[in-house]
Amino acid sequence: MNQPLTQNADVRFLGKLLGDVIRAHGGDALFQRIEAIRAGSVDRYRGISNPRGLAAGLDSLSLDETVAFARSFMLFSMLANLAEDRQGVSADKDSTLASTLQYLRSEGIDTRRASDLLDRALIVPVLTAHPTEVMRKSMIDHRNRIFELMRLRDAGRTETADGDLIEQGIARQIALLWQTRALRRERLYVADEVDIALAYLRDVFLPVVPMLYSRWERLLGRRPASFLRPGSWIGGDRDGNPHVTADSLRLTLGRSSEALLADYLAQLHGLGAELSISNELAEVSAAVVALADQSGDVNEARADEPYRRAITGIYARLAATYRKLTGHPPARLASVSGEPYPDAQSLCADLLTLEQSLRAQSKGGLNDAGALTRLIRAVETFGFHLATLDLRQNADVHARVIGELLRVAGVSPDYDKLDEAARVELLRSELASERLLASPYASYSDETLSELAIVRAAAEAHRLYGPACITTYIISKCESVSDLLEVNILLKEAGLYRVAGTPGAAIMAVPLFETIADLESSARVMTAWLALPEVAAITKAKGFQEVMVGYSDSNKDGGYLTSVWSLQQATQALAEVFERSGTVMQVFHGRGGAVGRGGGSSFDAIRAQPHGTVKGRIRITEQGEIIAAKYGTRESAAANLEAITAATLLTSLENVSLSADSRTRFAAAMDTLSREAFRAYRSLVYGTEGFPRFFRQMTPLVEIAELKIGSRPSSRTNSERIEDLRAIPWVFSWAQARVMLPGWYGVGQALRSFADPGLLREMLEAWPFFRATVDNLEMVLSKSDMGIAALYATLVQDRALGDSIFGHIRDAWAQTQETLLNVTGQSRLLERHPALDASIRLRLPYIEPLNLVQVEMLKRHRAGEKDPRVREGIQLSINAIATALRNSG
Repeated sequence: MNQPLTQNADVRFLGKLLGDVIRAHGGDALFQRIEAIRAGSVDRYRGISNPRGLAAGLDSLSLDETVAFARSFMLFSMLANLAEDRQGVSADKDSTLASTLQYLRSEGIDTRRASDLLDRALIVPVLTAHPTEVMRKSMIDHRNRIFELMRLRDAGRTETADGDLIEQGIARQIALLWQTRALRRERLYVADEVDIALAYLRDVFLPVVPMLYSRWERLLGRRPASFLRPGSWIGGDRDGNPHVTADSLRLTLGRSSEALLADYLAQLHGLGAELSISNELAEVSAAVVALADQSGDVNEARADEPYRRAITGIYARLAATYRKLTGHPPARLASVSGEPYPDAQSLCADLLTLEQSLRAQSKGGLNDAGALTRLIRAVETFGFHLATLDLRQNADVHARVIGELLRVAGVSPDYDKLDEAARVELLRSELASERLLASPYASYSDETLSELAIVRAAAEAHRLYGPACITTYIISKCESVSDLLEVNILLKEAGLYRVAGTPGAAIMAVPLFETIADLESSARVMTAWLALPEVAAITKAKGFQEVMVGYSDSNKDGGYLTSVWSLQQATQALAEVFERSGTVMQVFHGRGGAVGRGGGSSFDAIRAQPHGTVKGRIRITEQGEIIAAKYGTRESAAANLEAITAATLLTSLENVSLSADSRTRFAAAMDTLSREAFRAYRSLVYGTEGFPRFFRQMTPLVEIAELKIGSRPSSRTNSERIEDLRAIPWVFSWAQARVMLPGWYGVGQALRSFADPGLLREMLEAWPFFRATVDNLEMVLSKSDMGIAALYATLVQDRALGDSIFGHIRDAWAQTQETLLNVTGQSRLLERHPALDASIRLRLPYIEPLNLVQVEMLKRHRAGEKDPRVREGIQLSINAIATALRNSG
């Protein structure tokens, strides 16, 4: 069992080094002030009756000291996160493939059946640029170097390979963190987001995924298909982000391909050095000899080394491919000339020729392919593109663009005035025609030109990098069949939708159902969609149809409990629709980091999916601070990728645990709970006079919008309505004020009014969905603090309004905690989860002083104080609180 973080030697060791750095670089006086504040806050959380002057210590800080204080507490939180990741507190227990296979065997499901499922599976973590990562990449890089040095220290090493003392190296990295600017001064551009994502894909995913497959091959006793692949929205997600254009798409795929092919070339160079096998000492297949003879390598020194000569030819062809796709030669030139590979499959075929020969001649496994096998797996997984890029745009944009194309082409003057049936009839007619709508001689709006440029750039990308580089076009705010057909019209304009013969689409149109109403109508929309003959032909050819469900907007729309239940119901209803149509369903889960946006354990979230809705195929968004937390190091990436693989396998194969009677009773109970929670949530957020003003003044919403953490605007329009605010700043702002309202409000009222608490306890024990729902709720309540939130409520200018609304929220929080403890049978929150409890308790004393500083700085800033250190203090406190809370956005 994991030791509590408070007893974690890493925390003490790293905390001491940080203290030494503060004393050395900030002076003893600063260190003593910060230490007094820290000790006072810790005393308060230990229940000491007379804590050592926490508020007085903060009040005595100068502005410079306040900024230094916020930075010091942020760095401690970052180092505590590192210790937690190393200790494995945040990892899901029993989430390895080995433990999963063992459990399945105990359930009568053999390894062969699991292996067969993986052969037709698809598991894709999709990186997005949603702006919730407050940490600069430079800070994350220093953190990762500390992680690597700590790993060497664990192994008993005192020096690095370069001869540096390890503990001095750790202290140096902490000193660099102290001296590195934590805040971005310029807003991120799309190109910056592309580079940040590329660092994770190149430095983490590229080496880790083949390594995992090697491990899994040994467990399964055979080679599974390449079912685990990375995806990305960065450079292709245009919904609400005018900065993402056709040029962004080209930049994203171009940089990704260049980094990937450079890595392939480096691996090939290493293989050339390794495979020194002489045909005088070992048998070599005729196919390898043929490759060697075709390579153009006539160096006499390698005349008896067919593998090396074959690799020379493969390297030359790949170098030519690199030049073709990037426009310049690679860093290490080829020694012979070669023709570019037409696609990744052709490169893979040559590499497989080498591997098959090695395996055929292997004696006792001594010639097993090793690095070559990992390279083959990489090429199979990453192709020439690295991560599959999704396109995404809002349905309203598509409707305007298609309306303009139809009008200019003389097909329909008033597309926007047609009802749904007429739209579907018109669009299907256009899709059946070979004729294109767009003319190079007509004039179009900038919006239409931009959307046409995107699909044309996608078609160009298919020609350059292969069809796997872009496979999906997500339609946000999808409400109807016409919303899907409009995308196929756009794809047709670029040759990505085929009319002649059997209809075909190189890129799949995928609906995103986000609001509660959209989720409720999703089964109806997909029933009509799958009934179209041309759609049936496309899904049959592809083998599946994807549907995306969104957690963020459904939560903002209806509250936590109604959101998670609506998603559960919609997914189940969709599975039944797909079953009736004979189509395989693939669900794409749009989850955020915070519980209010679908966050929490990915392992538990997948395990909680309705039976029969996964079947080996799932995609999940990974965004903001969660990317760094899960994939910041190779070790954490391997653990998290294996966890989602294990969860997918378990959920797809394990036997049904609930009886039909239990499912019926539990669903009826959730219907009742959801209705009451929805009523309470909507009444507060959308039915309370002055609530938008209360929210904007109580939380640092406006100040968060000033952070340079993303290329996308924080609101869809200039409106101040809650409906028009994006879900990310909505959740992020409540987290900063320690209210966490999107993650719990309405649940207490629902639980209090429910007539059968015994049934709730039965659901908690027997139903993974309800258990995950309650666990996430409990985590949110543990991170919230109504005492601190009350200080933020004083920021509301209309004190009567602030007191009234906050009083209602505070009472609801107390009710939620009381009813949750009653259902779970606990005397305090997280009593059943001691490791998580220890993790949060470690952080709380470091968050409260930051909240106190933030409230004071917000007051001064909003009163008109212009000192730039006030604004810096606010932004550093936002950064530090988000770091300490971990999943706040």
